[in-house]
Amino acid sequence: MAKYLLLKHYRGGPKPHPNAATPMDDWTPAEITAHIGFMDDMIEDLKRRGEFVDAQALAPQGEFVRYDGEGRPPVTDGPFAETKDLIAGWMVIDVDSKERAYEAAAHLSSAPGKDGEPLHEWLEVRPFYGEAPAVEE
Repeated sequence: MAKYLLLKHYRGGPKPHPNAATPMDDWTPAEITAHIGFMDDMIEDLKRRGEFVDAQALAPQGEFVRYDGEGRPPVTDGPFAETKDLIAGWMVIDVDSKERAYEAAAHLSSAPGKDGEPLHEWLEVRPFYGEAPAVEE
């Protein structure tokens, strides 16, 4: 088994499908409920398969923080990457192969959006490191 991170972006990825272009702010409450219900059902299916690890949605707000000397972490509200580059949420799965991770990501991409149509959104699929790389001297 190998862990993969499935990253959902706000309209990110290669050329977006037209169904992924409508911001969630423009969806009806029923469309949002259907979208979230789809993801809940997918999580339940992954749990039954023993593949689910965790998932979270992220708010678009946030700050940059860095180390700048003892007790002085500068915090700024920008500059941020363009909206299309921000991460909307993520899911961690533990699957038998990269192909299975792609299959799960493709299914997640089919979540309903505006007018109940599949979003066809791009998801970034990234493997976790198994073990830290060895340092050779």
